[in-house]
Amino acid sequence: MNLKKIFQRIGETYSPLTPQCQQDLFKNSIISNFKKGDIVVREGQYSKKAYLIIEGCARAYYLKDGKEISDWFTFENQFMASVVSFFSNQPSPHFVEFMEESTVVEFSKETVDLLSDKYHDFERFISKVVTETMLGLCERLNTIQFSKADERYQKLIAIYPDITQRMPLTHIASYLGITLETLSRIRNPKVRI
Repeated sequence: MNLKKIFQRIGETYSPLTPQCQQDLFKNSIISNFKKGDIVVREGQYSKKAYLIIEGCARAYYLKDGKEISDWFTFENQFMASVVSFFSNQPSPHFVEFMEESTVVEFSKETVDLLSDKYHDFERFISKVVTETMLGLCERLNTIQFSKADERYQKLIAIYPDITQRMPLTHIASYLGITLETLSRIRNPKVRI
């Protein structure tokens, strides 16, 4: 796996990084592999790592009365971290779990701070990553508040067309704020449960 090509690609996706910045990021990152079901952050833990997903997918979720509520999903060329813990040094309110065998570029909060201080292009890059994450969460909140269940599902499928092959339907239903039965009716309108 060529980290240089990976960093060039994510620079094109978010914001370009100078060759020197890419080199420093390369020196301060590692490629890690996770198995399906690996939990890298648990509720109450402090999280100092972020992951750029090269292959695979992950989700963040809360536990509410013993029930898992999916908060967001990430796939290839997206970042996953316990955002609250990573950026504010607070205990994580949620879990982060890999949903497939995944290959990631792993880097620390220390690296983000170091490179942000050293390179304006990295600071812009992180700003774009955080902005995209926050806009995605705002869009999700807006969708849950103002869209019908079938509209929420259609928006999710428009963004991630293969999500139903990669995430269990129970996680998709909790992400959409609906029951599994409602999701089944939406997916198969002719079948009534």
